Amino acid sequence: MLNPIDEIKNRLDIVEVIGSYLKLKKAGANWRALCPFHSEKTPSFFVSPARQIWHCFGCQKGGSIFNFIMEMEGVEFGDALRILAQKTGVQLKRQPPELRTERQRLYEICELATQFFEKQIESKTGEAVKEYLLGRGINKESLKKWRIGYSPDTWGGLSDFLISKGYKKEEVEKAGLVIKSETGDNFYDRFRGRIIFPIFDLNSQVVGFSGRIFKSEDTAKYVNTPSTLLYDKSRILYGLDKAKVEIRKKDFCILVEGNTDVIMAHQADSGNAVATSGTALTTSQLKILKRYSDNLFIAFDMDIAGETATKRGIDLAQIQGFNLKVVRLPSGKDPAEIISKNKKEWERSLKAAKSILDFYFKTAFSNQDVKTAEGKKEISKILLPVIRRIPNKIVQAHWIQELAKKLEVKEESVEEELKKVKLETFDLAVELSQPQAPLPKTRREMLEERLITLILKSPQNLNLIEKNRLANFSPQVQEILIKLGKKQTPDSEFFNYLSLKAEVENEEEKEIVPEIKYCLEELQSLEIKNKLNQISKEIKKAEEEKDLKKIEKLTQEFNQLAKEIK
Repeated sequence: MLNPIDEIKNRLDIVEVIGSYLKLKKAGANWRALCPFHSEKTPSFFVSPARQIWHCFGCQKGGSIFNFIMEMEGVEFGDALRILAQKTGVQLKRQPPELRTERQRLYEICELATQFFEKQIESKTGEAVKEYLLGRGINKESLKKWRIGYSPDTWGGLSDFLISKGYKKEEVEKAGLVIKSETGDNFYDRFRGRIIFPIFDLNSQVVGFSGRIFKSEDTAKYVNTPSTLLYDKSRILYGLDKAKVEIRKKDFCILVEGNTDVIMAHQADSGNAVATSGTALTTSQLKILKRYSDNLFIAFDMDIAGETATKRGIDLAQIQGFNLKVVRLPSGKDPAEIISKNKKEWERSLKAAKSILDFYFKTAFSNQDVKTAEGKKEISKILLPVIRRIPNKIVQAHWIQELAKKLEVKEESVEEELKKVKLETFDLAVELSQPQAPLPKTRREMLEERLITLILKSPQNLNLIEKNRLANFSPQVQEILIKLGKKQTPDSEFFNYLSLKAEVENEEEKEIVPEIKYCLEELQSLEIKNKLNQISKEIKKAEEEKDLKKIEKLTQEFNQLAKEIK
């Protein structure tokens, strides 16, 4: 009987799993994509369906399907195993509560809380809530799909339920579901008398909640889960777990403001809509979105002249190279309201979406008198920073030309003013957030990698490597060469990486033998140089000790080795 790890590997195809996160393109026998773990313009991230492995030749990360989930979701192996088990339906042996990880127990608490809230909306108490949501246009299918619930207006309904299931109050507090009293000796439910929208991670696991007030108006309209081990609002996009496939399929994402907007958009066949979770767009959220598409439609009000958090988020998206379009909505209306009254109007708005630059230009020129010097100054004050943020110089040149023409000034004048524009401080944060490049490989490491790659392409040339030279290689390369010599398949991440590298690189057969010989000669030369350095150190030590016999012996060895290099 297979263990759970092997069973998961057998049931899942690595291309399908990674393809649910990244835009993969066929590359011969493999697939490739832009690496999600470092910034790059040319794809260096490869997936091998034959070997069921992945590797990035840019940042050098790679491994199995489990390694990918661990890197992508920022979780430990146990959590990655559980995520993939959910996808396949593999049953994992239930551990005793004391052995389960803290993260796992928090996931369990959030799932049980969701079930509790779902039960409440189906109860007599929740009837009015259900009728209210149906009246807003949210249908019964959506209530189930998005697992919308209700928190009763009691101080301890949820916490009592969770404690009865064997969880401690401290754990429920860590999940963000209860608040400790000021005296510190009591806990009470965070969500009371609210409509509950569970917040899901990319694997549709509940990690937090957003609670909208139902009746009382003397408190905050929305209450959200605080930052927890599972929930970080700067990294979560509401609805992305359900929208990611549609975003890739349609090659654009619609960004709306609220949970209800997302749900109604999905009902209206806009299954590529998502919303930020109570925050302006962040660098982390944009990086996640970029895995699925470079095209982003903004469907909410935006003050182009203000320094609002919303505008700063859009500016970040522009810096990161998104193709931005603005969906113009009737004044004072949100997507949910438009869709509930007239779905066709929503569809027309999407079709009429304008590029962000068109939107900025139209708005700036409509609010100022272009005939006056003051008007031209105010228009340029709004538009120059926008143009400055365009990463593509050709596109930037187009908008410089457009602005000069509309202002009736020379392009040189616009370019001169553009140089004076300083990018905001958050621009630097984008650059600093990029992962650091890996340490450069030594020449020996590069030669060894190249040699094994060539041998894997042309195994018949393994005999070019003399057995008595094996000791000159690093231990992991020695192991690979010995196993290949015995016609065994080495079982190591390094071998998998080299195998994928061999598949990716194109090499003509006639070039392989001379290249192998060159690598062997260079490695031999490096080995001799290392020995010469070591002998030099020994000679210096012998001179300090005035050991003439040793000096003479070492000098002879040095000269002999030096001849070999020549």
